[in-house]
Amino acid sequence: MITAIGDVLRRCYDRGWITSRDGNCSLRRARSIYLSITPSGWRKTIIHPEHMIKIRIANGEISIPPGTKPSGELHMHYLLTKGMNRTRAVVHVHATNVVAAIYRGFDLQKICKDFPEIYRYTRIGPTVPALPAVSTELGEATALALGVTDKNPAGDFDIVGQANHGVCSMGPDPWSAYEHIERLDHICEIVLKSGVSP
Repeated sequence: MITAIGDVLRRCYDRGWITSRDGNCSLRRARSIYLSITPSGWRKTIIHPEHMIKIRIANGEISIPPGTKPSGELHMHYLLTKGMNRTRAVVHVHATNVVAAIYRGFDLQKICKDFPEIYRYTRIGPTVPALPAVSTELGEATALALGVTDKNPAGDFDIVGQANHGVCSMGPDPWSAYEHIERLDHICEIVLKSGVSP
């Protein structure tokens, strides 16, 4: 599954959802004390398993290996994977059509209700307001929008948009998380091309 992270990020780059050093992805296996996350500033087109940073998490403490620089969105990934007793992958990219739809004023939850190809497979949460990237506030607001809490680590939704920023998606593996993004971006592209207004 770690290999899939590089494959997913290369696909995201090919689709124009990230520039070469943008985006981040993590994987935490069921009941593991380790979270594998992409490094900060690394070219995502050449991510391979040996580039992933293995973060130790025990008793609520995050231990970053010396000499490493994990993604600046580590706090968000930690919040979305802590307490899980199943494997979870988290993918954060800047899906172009989703960001454009939010910027134009569309409510993602509302527009997706009209398209069965997304609502049958993907649960869309409320959009996260515009917040600074790599901030604690963004991580906490994203977890809240996904419905992830200490009492409900599984969450209520699969994906949320982040205003003026991107998307954050969760799944049992990197490709499942990617597919939620792909569906949402596809619907946003249709809506934007239709010419309708929010």
